[in-house]
Amino acid sequence: MSQLGRLTGRTITSCHSALMTRTLYAPLLSILTLLALWQGAAMVVESAVLPGPSIVFGVLGREITSGRLPHHLGITLARLAVSFTLSLLLGTVIGIALGRHPRLDRFFDSWLVIALNIPALVTIILCYVWFGLVETAAITAVVINKLPNVIVTLREGTRHLNRDLLEMAEVYGFGQLKTLRHVIWPQLFPFMLTAARTGLALIWKIILVVELLGRSNGMGYQLHLFFQMFDVAGILAYSIAFILVVQLIEWALLRPLDRQAQRWRR
Repeated sequence: MSQLGRLTGRTITSCHSALMTRTLYAPLLSILTLLALWQGAAMVVESAVLPGPSIVFGVLGREITSGRLPHHLGITLARLAVSFTLSLLLGTVIGIALGRHPRLDRFFDSWLVIALNIPALVTIILCYVWFGLVETAAITAVVINKLPNVIVTLREGTRHLNRDLLEMAEVYGFGQLKTLRHVIWPQLFPFMLTAARTGLALIWKIILVVELLGRSNGMGYQLHLFFQMFDVAGILAYSIAFILVVQLIEWALLRPLDRQAQRWRR
């Protein structure tokens, strides 16, 4: 039996290693294919409007070494963190309130529809006109654009709470705090994570527009300068840097949280 157990353990380990290899191999092959296609297109075009990967990564290295890219990237990430946190907290509170109170939801539903359909550019321009070209206006514009999505996501999550579990918590006298922690929050966490993941993808795009229109620093400001100089290599280098950072946040933070969010269903 011990020999059988060792063989079974080796088989499981081997299968796990093979799965991990395939999991890592596929994305790497995909990225290499994309780089090859990019290089091929650059060689065919032979123009400054489409620089090859080597040129772009060279510019990226120089911008990092000079300190310009870390400086502007840090400013943009700070704006992202503040606006992301505010929109998530406010959207969660409002979304839960609307999901728990149907009358309140019916009253504000038309407001949500309007907010969801206002173009981000309009909100940004209005915030700059009303508050001036200041940091508060920039953060407010980003929060206003993201807030309706968070509210809708958390409202739907609250509507789909398991009523049987809520009744059980009431029967056993859990109390509001214990019910929130052990019954409501585990069910809402996946919805909040969905709002966070979609919010991250949306907010950084809005922040770039905000910085392009009314700030004197940040990644959007730098992209605007590169656009004025028709520096495509600089535009691509800064875009790659920001995409890499956002992907790092996804892999290091959001995916582990996603796995944790699904544990209660097992």
